[in-house]
Amino acid sequence: MTSRDVVSVQRLIPSAPEPIFALLADPAGHSRIDGGGSVQGARSGGRRLGLGDRFGMDMKIGFAYSTLNTVIELEQDRRIAWQTTASGPAGKVVGGRIWRYELEPVDGGTLVTESWDISEEAAVSKPFVRRMEGMTRKNMAATLERIESLVTTTG
Repeated sequence: MTSRDVVSVQRLIPSAPEPIFALLADPAGHSRIDGGGSVQGARSGGRRLGLGDRFGMDMKIGFAYSTLNTVIELEQDRRIAWQTTASGPAGKVVGGRIWRYELEPVDGGTLVTESWDISEEAAVSKPFVRRMEGMTRKNMAATLERIESLVTTTG
């Protein structure tokens, strides 16, 4: 793994960690928080994810495709991470990136760190995925902004 394999963004969100985690742990809400606009919808949602759970996503970046995601880290209200591969047979040779959210309660709210980790990305897709670093960083910042908007909106 190189330092180029992990990109992280942070945002202090004026909220307790529980509502933030609730958004992250329900795939049905991921299209509402996705700052890049690529998440079209969950293939399974309305349930709270647990360690080892798998969930599918319908995606679109230029063309429609789907992903299979496996929850690989989970600490209630503190951390959740899933590893993403292509769905179907392509998943054996494309994918492997990890999306991780860490929530740290601090004065004024929760410091949320979103990380995009391509250290386990498949050799076939890693060079292409690495070129998406700048766009991914921008989209992650937008995701954290959306999360803040959703958890701090009243009424």
